[in-house]
Amino acid sequence: MVTAAGDLSGEGGPGFLSPTGVEIAFVLIGLVVLGSALLVVTTRQIVHAALWLVVTLGGLAAEYLLLTAEFIAWVQVLIYVGAVVVLLLFGLMLTRAPIGRSTELDAPHRWPAVLVAVGAAATLLTVVVDAFHATYLDLDKTDDGSARATGESLFRAWVLPFEVLSVLLLAALIGAIILSRTRGQDPEKQAPEKQHPENRTARPAKPPAAGGR
Repeated sequence: MVTAAGDLSGEGGPGFLSPTGVEIAFVLIGLVVLGSALLVVTTRQIVHAALWLVVTLGGLAAEYLLLTAEFIAWVQVLIYVGAVVVLLLFGLMLTRAPIGRSTELDAPHRWPAVLVAVGAAATLLTVVVDAFHATYLDLDKTDDGSARATGESLFRAWVLPFEVLSVLLLAALIGAIILSRTRGQDPEKQAPEKQHPENRTARPAKPPAAGGR
């Protein structure tokens, strides 16, 4: 029994049977992320789904901080929580989406989606379990995930892919602007039947002609 415990703990540092405080916090936050992610895809109110998505992405940022990947953590907060979710909420408010439960948003292909999710979860679980057999890495003695190390790697070894991605994002932005422009005539010059019902003006009825005609 002692020998088995010694094999699981490993020789390079703490293992599965001797978790540290950081590892316990990582597991607890992971459970919160998992629960909030399930609520995102199961709730019938899209506003609640967006708010649970904030909890999910914030929990992932906390996980990155525990892994000393501070740069990825702040990118997670600034881009996903601070931009994507806020854009989603503004889109809901500007499009006047119905408030409350909606059964029309339920996709008919729920079971294929469940199978894909289970397959992805099984793959990730295999990778996580296999990671216990790797060499133990002391995160307190390395700065591989710091902003300085990430910046040096990005702008020295990966500067060409970085510039290619920037051009790709610029092209996507220009394409979105072109697609969002109104095609054809000016809305003010369109026929009255093609205009919005709120912009139509009621025409007064013609008075009956003299003599009943």
